[in-house]
Amino acid sequence: MENFEYPMIAKIDNKAPEFNLPAYNPKTDDEEKIALSDLKNKWVVLFYYPADFTFVCPTELKDMADQEEKFKELGVEVLAASTDTVYTHKAWVKHERLMHKFPYKMLADHNTEIADIYNILDEDTGIAGRGTFIIDPDGMIRGIEVTSGPLGRNSDELIRKIEALQFMRAHPGTACPAKWAVWAKTLTPSIKIAWEVAEALEK
Repeated sequence: MENFEYPMIAKIDNKAPEFNLPAYNPKTDDEEKIALSDLKNKWVVLFYYPADFTFVCPTELKDMADQEEKFKELGVEVLAASTDTVYTHKAWVKHERLMHKFPYKMLADHNTEIADIYNILDEDTGIAGRGTFIIDPDGMIRGIEVTSGPLGRNSDELIRKIEALQFMRAHPGTACPAKWAVWAKTLTPSIKIAWEVAEALEK
């Protein structure tokens, strides 16, 4: 009996499934190929949205575009993605005013393979959900956010999470409490503070 290898599925704190997809680059107005393996040693945000020419999606992508300089400062490569083609991406950027000067490369997962292995594909419609995946320089998934239907995401919260993840990577053994922001108090998990977290945050 032949051994059957199940495809890798995206899971938190596990290796991000590889992808190699055509992409539309709005800055060059051209098509290229993007492979996750080519982005080793970089922080990557895979920002999956349901479809071009929809309603909430351009508001989300405009929000992400407005943070381009901040993502650059953090050394983050942002990749937008949907199950549309590169041609649809190009047309959407050209015609939707909210997409004017959109800066990020747009992956075309037209066969839905990546949406499937990243566990955000609605198989009945062939459309993906709103999935945000934060991938660290080792290729590990450190953040997953999936929201339903018409609920848009918030780039400020995404940036807060990346800042926290980068801090914890630079300071092993630390933990960032709720609403942590840069320069705020962190925690060092230990049985010594297991029932004295409030006191630890006050020190």
